[in-house]
Amino acid sequence: MGMFPRSAFGQTVFLVAALLLINQIVSYITVSFYVVKPTIEQVNLILSKQVKTVFIEWEEGVEVSKEASDKFFEITGIEVMTQRQAMSEGLAETREYSMLSRSMSKELNGSARVRISQTDPLVYWVEAPQAPGYWVRVPLTGLQENNLKFLTFYLSSIGFLSVLGGWLFARHLNRPLKALQQAAVKVGVGDFSTKLEEQGSTEVIEVTRAFNQMSRGIAALENDRRLLMAGVSHDLRTPLTRIRLATEMMSDDEDYLREGIIHDIEDMNAIIDQFIEYLRHHKREELELEDLNAIVSEVVEAEQKHHRTITFKENPSLSEVPVSMVAIKRVVTNMIENAIRYSDGDIEVETRVSSNKKFAMVVVNDHGPGIPESELETVFEPFKQGDAARGSEGSGLGLAIIKRIVDMHGGRVQLLNRPEGGLSAQIYLPF
Repeated sequence: MGMFPRSAFGQTVFLVAALLLINQIVSYITVSFYVVKPTIEQVNLILSKQVKTVFIEWEEGVEVSKEASDKFFEITGIEVMTQRQAMSEGLAETREYSMLSRSMSKELNGSARVRISQTDPLVYWVEAPQAPGYWVRVPLTGLQENNLKFLTFYLSSIGFLSVLGGWLFARHLNRPLKALQQAAVKVGVGDFSTKLEEQGSTEVIEVTRAFNQMSRGIAALENDRRLLMAGVSHDLRTPLTRIRLATEMMSDDEDYLREGIIHDIEDMNAIIDQFIEYLRHHKREELELEDLNAIVSEVVEAEQKHHRTITFKENPSLSEVPVSMVAIKRVVTNMIENAIRYSDGDIEVETRVSSNKKFAMVVVNDHGPGIPESELETVFEPFKQGDAARGSEGSGLGLAIIKRIVDMHGGRVQLLNRPEGGLSAQIYLPF
């Protein structure tokens, strides 16, 4: 089963090829047994009669004279040779056919041998039981090996053209399915602009129509969700601003209370910003060749405001990577801020090339408590946090934003607990 194609296109071509192969084998066997074999047996029968004519005098115990032999050769083109003469005329390069020998033996009432030389024309050699040691040489000008070669060429050509036709037919049937697969990939990354043409077989048209309806429905739901979230986030700004103004007017003996309220308001504003940022990256943006090292370096320099030691090691070969600069800045910023929030030691940032040379990587290593292995994948879900190990600050959208942006680039995100302690956050961006 390992050699059987898994795609519908491959299975269709494989089925057509298998059926045609079986048809060719049956046709070849049929032609061989019902056309070629009877023809050869008929030729063998005719030649046996000629051989009998040659050796009539042998049966009566009379030697064949050279004059009679020469006269017979002039009329029929047949020659009678001794073993030595036959060897010099090409008998040594011939091939013996046991089936023809048995048929000839039956016709000549004794043990006969038949050999054929593959020359142009074919030459039939017969050693009759009436004259052992003598060979009858019969040129077959009407039966040539090229006839059999043409039969083989004909069957091969028909098989090739049939497989080619089956391949083109299967390709035509599967073209709408390929377009459907490509459109599904676009919908998966938030691009709902593609509308498939309803063409192909009846079943494919129905599937395409259902996909277009599904795509429109998802696009409408996505628009409603963005409007709802954006509206809620926007409407929260006004009461937060009023609370902030009221807090500023509190008396000096309530400083401790004012600072706490201001801190909470700033946290709420940061959460609202994350909501808006998460909604902003809902579809693929146009990518341009950018210097990844310069982008990461700029973010690292900006994050030095947190008064933490952040080191950056760059790979010089990443000067041109297809990315959305603003989106990747947000990714690197979230990665570094997560490391700052959940660790106390130094933070190492690095750009590198993946082992298979297909991805540019940005790696952020911290020295915090890490994340339980069972939660390494689930923390990418919106509003999901690794509470047990890394606290519960923030909205839980930081990693979700990272994953959404990286997915938009066709890359992937990976979190690994480091053996020496801490977490390694790695993003892969295709070249």
